[in-house]
Amino acid sequence: MKGAIVITHGGVGAKEDMVGRPMEAAGKGLAVLEGGGSALDAAVEAAVILEDDPAFNAGTGSRFRIDGKTIEMDASLMASDGRMAAVAAVRNVRNPVRLARLVMDTPHVMMVGQGASDYAYRMGMNPYDPATEDTRAFIRKAWKAIREGKVSPYNRKWLDFRNYDLPSEGCDTIGAVVRDARGNFAVANSTGGTSLMLPGRVGDSPIFGAGFWAGPAGAVAATGIGEEIIRKLLCKQVYDRIESGMHPAKACEWGVGLYPPELPVGLIAVGRKAWGKAANMTLPVGIAESAPAGTAKRKVIARSKSRSSAGKTPFAGGKQGKPRRSRAKK
Repeated sequence: MKGAIVITHGGVGAKEDMVGRPMEAAGKGLAVLEGGGSALDAAVEAAVILEDDPAFNAGTGSRFRIDGKTIEMDASLMASDGRMAAVAAVRNVRNPVRLARLVMDTPHVMMVGQGASDYAYRMGMNPYDPATEDTRAFIRKAWKAIREGKVSPYNRKWLDFRNYDLPSEGCDTIGAVVRDARGNFAVANSTGGTSLMLPGRVGDSPIFGAGFWAGPAGAVAATGIGEEIIRKLLCKQVYDRIESGMHPAKACEWGVGLYPPELPVGLIAVGRKAWGKAANMTLPVGIAESAPAGTAKRKVIARSKSRSSAGKTPFAGGKQGKPRRSRAKK
C-alpha cells in the first residue's frame, strides 16, 4: 500500500521565507487523510490554510484589479475519479475553494461571477470582504509603477485595453496536490489573480487542463502567467507525460522548460510512486507524507530554494527516498 502525500505551494515568485505556511497546509492535508478523509477533502483543507493567510494571493489577501475597486477570485478542484469543479471571477466570499467544492455537488462543473457568489450565500457561506491594508497598499504601488513607466513589457499589454479609469508582483496562485493511501489523487487551486489586469479577466487557475489536472496516474497544479499557461494547456500536457511513465519531477521540468525565463511559471505534481516540482523562480513548497501501512514514519518537509526537486514515495526499507535536485530546463 502506498503512503499518503500532500504537496502545497504558495505561488511562483513568493519569498523563500514564506515556506512555513505551505508546510502547515501540507500537514493539515495529511492530518485529514490520516483521519479518514478523502484526497479531495485533504486538497480542500490544505488550500483553505493558504486562502486564510493574507500573505498569499488567494481568499483573504487577494489582489485588487487595476481599477482599485474590484477583487475577483478563481478556484478549482479535480479528483482522479473524474469529478471536477471550478469558480471564476467570484466576489465577496472567504474561501473560493470551498465554493468550488459546493459546485462539485451540483450538475454543473463551473460557476462564475455574481451567480456563483449568490449560490455561496444560499448554501450558507457568509458575505466576506477579502481586502486587507496590504492589498490596498499594493494597488497604490502598482498605480505608481504605471505612472512612472516601471512596468514589465508583458504587463504593459493590459494598459492598452483597460476598461477602467486609472485613478513587482508577489505571490501568485496557491495550490495542493494529494495522493491518499489507496492511490486516489486530487488537486486544488485558488487565486486572486494579479493587480495588472482588467476587471473580468480569468486566468488559468479555474481552466481544466491548464492550471490543474488529476487522473488515475497523478495530479498536477501550475502557477504563473495565466494566459501563457492556458495557451499550452500546461497541466494536462505534464499529466500525460506522467501517465506515460515519466518521473513527475522530469515532467515538471519539461513543462517549465516550455517557457522563456522571463515568464514566471511553476509546477507541482504527484504520481503513483513519486512527486516533483519545478519553477524558474522561487516557489515555496510544503510536503507532508506518511509511510505505508504498518510503519510509523510521518514527515513534513519544505522546499523553496531549489528550482527543481524530486522524491520517491512510499518510504523504501523504512527510509525516505532521497530527493534529487537539479535546475529546471530553460
